Amino acid sequence: MGRVFSDLKTAEYGASGHPEAPFRVLRTFERVKAAGHAPELPALTAGASDVALLHGEGHLNSIRLGTFEDADTPMFARIADIALISLAGALSAADAAMKGEPSFSLMRPPGHHAGKDRVAGFCYLNNLALAVARLQKAKPGLKVAVVDFDVHHGDGTESLVLGRENTSFLSLHQYPLYPGTGFESRGNCRNVPLEAGTDGDEWLSAFEPELHRLLEAKPDVLAVSAGFDAYKGDPIAGLKLDRATFKRIGGMLSQTKLPRFATLEGGYSEDLPLLVESFLDGFF
Repeated sequence: MGRVFSDLKTAEYGASGHPEAPFRVLRTFERVKAAGHAPELPALTAGASDVALLHGEGHLNSIRLGTFEDADTPMFARIADIALISLAGALSAADAAMKGEPSFSLMRPPGHHAGKDRVAGFCYLNNLALAVARLQKAKPGLKVAVVDFDVHHGDGTESLVLGRENTSFLSLHQYPLYPGTGFESRGNCRNVPLEAGTDGDEWLSAFEPELHRLLEAKPDVLAVSAGFDAYKGDPIAGLKLDRATFKRIGGMLSQTKLPRFATLEGGYSEDLPLLVESFLDGFF
């Protein structure tokens, strides 16, 4: 049985009509709790020193002051504090994974579009990349493989891990689609663009050889950006994965037998709680 880290304070912001809405945490929290996964508060806290592992000087302050500019990523009261709670979930999940417990951070805001000095795509801090950096700072030489199955390319994560020693990155995503990147692979970052309409079987057929390829580097840890917007019922994208596919993704990651943790990225369908439950059924 794995661990789920969550804090309902991360549901205390939102804008009318914005897809990245409080229900994503609130309803999913209740669903995974009913399924026996008992969400717990983060075991660790996050602060400026954690943010500074990868983000630029002044990035956190720009979030506090609202001096950033991104039409998709508004300024909200206390958003910097809430983003740090979300980061704390990722740090806690990574720490639990290193202790042999597969873990999931059920938090918002998501993180994989946030770059060194950039707030973007509903993301303020790059939770997953920062969690990886913290692990590698604590244990030099630790080899981490990052898997991103969000429907959107994890451009922020790629920008932060590109060329990073002992780190590999794999993203399967719809292309063309926001943010318009991820058509080609670069260095230690492997990108697999998929056409709109790709279904679960086709997605898994693309994923399986790429996962094997990723494992050839013999990573010590799997870090997973778990986005559920490739779902066939998602309102903002065009892939056609079903609920069973997410369980199979989780199962394939579990079968690696590696220490592993995941963070919630996208997923804007009302079915998100069911999708997360299915993924955890495989991942744990």
